[in-house]
Amino acid sequence: MNIAFHLDADGVCTLTFDRAGSSANVFDRATLQELAAHLDTLETQHGLKGLVLATAKPKIFIAGADLKEFVRAPDADALAEIVDLGHSIFTRLSRLPVPSVAAIHGVCLGGGCELALACDWRIASTDKATKLGLPETQLGIVPAWGGSVRLPALIGLPAALGLILTGRQLVGAQARKLGLVDDLAHPEYLAAAARRLLTRGKRPPAPRALASRAPLKYLVAAKARRDVLAKTRGHYPAPLKAVAVCTAALGRSLETGFALEKAAFMELVDTPECRNLLQLFFLQERAKKLSIPAADPAATPPAPAIVDQTAVVGAGVMGAGIAQWLSARGLPVKLKDVSPEALARGLHGIELIYREAVKRRVFTATEGVAGMDRIIPVVGDVPLATADLVIEAAVEKLDAKQAIFRQLETAVRPDTILATNTSALSIDAIADGLGHPERVLGIHFFNPVHRMQLVELVHGPRTSPAALATALQFTKAVGKLPVIVKDSPGFLVNRILMPYMIEAVRMFREDGGAAGIDRLMLDFGMPMGPLRLADEVGLDVALHVANDLKRRLPHATPLDDTLETMVGRGWLGKKSGRGFYLHSNGGAHPRPNPEAGPLRAKRREQADAEVRRDRLVLIMINEAARCLAEGVVESPEDVDFAMILGTGWAPFRGGPLRHADALGLDAVVQRLDRLARDVAPHFSPCEHLRAMAGAGSLFYPNTTPVRP
Repeated sequence: MNIAFHLDADGVCTLTFDRAGSSANVFDRATLQELAAHLDTLETQHGLKGLVLATAKPKIFIAGADLKEFVRAPDADALAEIVDLGHSIFTRLSRLPVPSVAAIHGVCLGGGCELALACDWRIASTDKATKLGLPETQLGIVPAWGGSVRLPALIGLPAALGLILTGRQLVGAQARKLGLVDDLAHPEYLAAAARRLLTRGKRPPAPRALASRAPLKYLVAAKARRDVLAKTRGHYPAPLKAVAVCTAALGRSLETGFALEKAAFMELVDTPECRNLLQLFFLQERAKKLSIPAADPAATPPAPAIVDQTAVVGAGVMGAGIAQWLSARGLPVKLKDVSPEALARGLHGIELIYREAVKRRVFTATEGVAGMDRIIPVVGDVPLATADLVIEAAVEKLDAKQAIFRQLETAVRPDTILATNTSALSIDAIADGLGHPERVLGIHFFNPVHRMQLVELVHGPRTSPAALATALQFTKAVGKLPVIVKDSPGFLVNRILMPYMIEAVRMFREDGGAAGIDRLMLDFGMPMGPLRLADEVGLDVALHVANDLKRRLPHATPLDDTLETMVGRGWLGKKSGRGFYLHSNGGAHPRPNPEAGPLRAKRREQADAEVRRDRLVLIMINEAARCLAEGVVESPEDVDFAMILGTGWAPFRGGPLRHADALGLDAVVQRLDRLARDVAPHFSPCEHLRAMAGAGSLFYPNTTPVRP
């Protein structure tokens, strides 16, 4: 049983969703059929006064459809049947002769939100766990159980497209302001408030807003299409389909709208973009359930320790960002720095993050103040005996980090985990000379910490399984998505990303056109071009990581003196206001730096766009294959997951290794060989890639290849 049925003496029925054996409520075929059976009862129930839909889960109303069931559908007819089933059942709910209320507490997304839209009234709890939205376009599909039809009719086309096209999730107050919910209540009073809403009776038909009528709705749709194309460059078909369906369905019958919705869904679900975006969703879910297995299958897996008290050493951009994130997750944090000025700057940065989050209603003002209060600023040496975990985020120099860790070892308990946020330095080298190197590992957050989901968990050869298990549990507990990486030069993301950035710099040296180089990769689907990315990272940081890889990797991409010259001039990128671009007014719209143009050494004959793009894309594929061959991570899924979440690597293409399969490994090797011959020897394909191509292998042999 997934839905409990209760009819009280007043004639009010409550259907409580409580999926057996799961922390989440989701819609699968069995749950839909169970809901249909309850509707059979309600449609013939004498004395029925109203219906309330509720949840027994502490943080989830209904999280949406069971996507695995969609993937497992044997054919298009079976999939179409699931869509029809949802349409039919939700329509029956909407046409009950008595009023219905969705009492929403916790996550209410996708199919859960569509269920709520089929009710007459909606009331949401004020708890911050309550979030409403229709994120289907982020999975390459459209809302297909009535959301594309009912939401525009309820809140108007402009507001509905603002939600559907972005996949935004609204807290209760935002949903009420938009008209998605009718009232708010404290969780304790939600049930009583829902019953009061029943006294309003059936919801009367609402007049259509002016912007939802012809001809204005077509102007709204045209602007939405322009905005989508400007943002996605046409790579994602789902948002464009959503605009078409939402616009066409307005003013027409439910049945007509459902037919439009179903046709769009069935077309989209078979696209490579949808398959790759669904795969990314499953990889995110996989990361949330990741665990450290026992070395011996017969042994007990390592038990993670509980992390209640934390400390962060270094109050720079990364240290302050980490401290803010941990404090926002309810953890007390000591933020330590030897410089009072640096500590003050770090605290100011944290305050700005909280202030912006309050403005965007991520936190209430009270929660923002409480988060700041959990951060204890510390200057100088203090005992850290209460800390369960210390994260070092100081200057990126090996000798400095070694000194910090030697000092930390004397200040903490013997069981305290010591982690470094280094982006490239060897974990084993940092732990060298310590009495207990087994408790040292890397917890590499990405910048900006409050926006980037990925964390690389880096284990050195002496890191204990227990320390890694504790770090893994901690990472998931604070809401990040981990990838487990072996201690090696550059770890995973920077190891693959750096050759790409260096090659972009080499191309800049040849023709001096930063905007043109970046445009190549924006057109490919990257969220930001490589030279703009270098400015965002910091040219000094990029130079440091590139030099470190050059020292430690025999095949490292050759580095010319462009970055060194720019850093020598004080051009550090966005943080100094000047790099490959000029950054001003917050850096939202940087302009190419005219003084950087003369840095080019010689002008090569301009190759066509495909060859230039190959230089940037295939160099990442080649390095990704090397990482996999060297065991930096265990699977191609780890590579693609980390590159998409850590760099924004075109999600609709599935990651570098899945994209390599789409191109065909034989074609990839041939194109790399051509670049090695015509451009530079460092493009020569690695042995692993060449061997796979020769054997006709794929990185994902059990999945259908997608088109490039």
